[in-house]
Parts: sequence; C-alpha cells; structure tokens
Amino acid sequence: MAEAESAAVAAVEPLWSWAVDAWQWGRRNLDDPVGPLLAEHVLLSYASVLIGLALAVPLGVLCVRFRAVYAPILGGVNALYAIPSLALFFLLLPYTAFSPWTAVIPLAVYTLAILVPNVVDGLDQVPHHVRQAAVAMGFGPLRRLLRVELPVAVPVIIAGLRVASVATISMVSVASLVGLGGLGGLILTYGFARDFAAPVVVGIALSVALAFATDGLLVLAQRALTPWAR
Repeated sequence: MAEAESAAVAAVEPLWSWAVDAWQWGRRNLDDPVGPLLAEHVLLSYASVLIGLALAVPLGVLCVRFRAVYAPILGGVNALYAIPSLALFFLLLPYTAFSPWTAVIPLAVYTLAILVPNVVDGLDQVPHHVRQAAVAMGFGPLRRLLRVELPVAVPVIIAGLRVASVATISMVSVASLVGLGGLGGLILTYGFARDFAAPVVVGIALSVALAFATDGLLVLAQRALTPWAR
C-alpha cells in the first residue's frame, strides 16, 4: 500500500509542479502577453461566429423558402469546410495581409457548415398551425419570419451556435502559424518555441475556460430569448 501511495504521489507531483509554474507565470505576465492574446482570441472567435450567424440565417431562410437550393448550398459549405484552415489562411495572406480578416474569414466560413443546417432544421420545426395563425392575424412574410418563425427556431439555432462557438474557439489557435491566433501564440511562440511548459498550460487552460464561458453565455441567452420554454 505504501509503495502504491508513493507511486501515486510521484505521478501527481510533476502535474502539480506544472500547474503551480503555469499559475505563477500567467499571473506575472497577465498584462503582457497573456491579456492581449486572450483579448485577441475572444475578438477572432466572436467575430467569426457572429459573421457566420449573420450569413447562415438568410441562407437558411432561403433554403426553407426554396428547397431546390438547399442541397447545392449545403454541399458548397461542406466543401469549404473540408479545406484545411491553414491552407485558407495562407491563401488569404496576399489579399488581407496579417490583419484579423485572415483568420476571421475562414473561421466564419467554417461555421456555416454547422449553422446553416441548424437554421433550416429550426425553421422546419415551426408547427404549421403556428404559421397559419400568424397569416390569419395579418402577418406578412417578413413579419412572420421575425416575430414567429425565428423565435420558435431559437433553441435549435442556439444549439448549433454552441457547437460552432466551441469549435471556432479551438480553431483560432491554428491562426498563430500566420501571426494571429490569440492564445495559440502562448502555446507556440512562448511555449513550444522556447521549450517552456508554463505558457502551454496557460494557453490551453484559458482556451478551455473561454469555451465553457461562451457556452454558458449562450445557454443564458437562450433562456432569455425563450421565456416560454422554462
């Protein structure tokens, strides 16, 4: 038993040491580089998801109104999703240089593969009698969409938004290979490049924390937008 306890302590001790070193390094370097890189990660992630959502909603509505275009649109966004992100980053460099758009455009495009089907599924789940009631009340197509169909579809849309947000937060780090990437810079530039574990641990921990925080905010947003579902 004593040998087992000693072995367990010996196995845990390096992990504890890494955690302590990471905490101390992160606290000492919060102003620079941890804070600015975290802010950049949030900016790139949220901008990509919001732009993707702004594109996915009209595309989803178009697919519901005209079913013939659904298969080509879905095939197109899936084909774009299959392109490696690093390749898109380098393809955009001659046009966007090292601006945030180099990361935001590919990441926003990738969210479409998740968000467009969710928008379509959400609108498809609006009961027919609800639409008919809106028509009977004199709602036009646009007013019916904004006041009835999209609110009913919110739970399904936000479910896709949660998946897209977490995926985007994890993919932003790849952009550090072209000089962007937020917390990916901690992992590559300050961690692997210097053979130093503390920045790697800090970068991974903050990425995971950001993903959990974003998912929690989306859950709260869904509760606020759908009070009838409580």
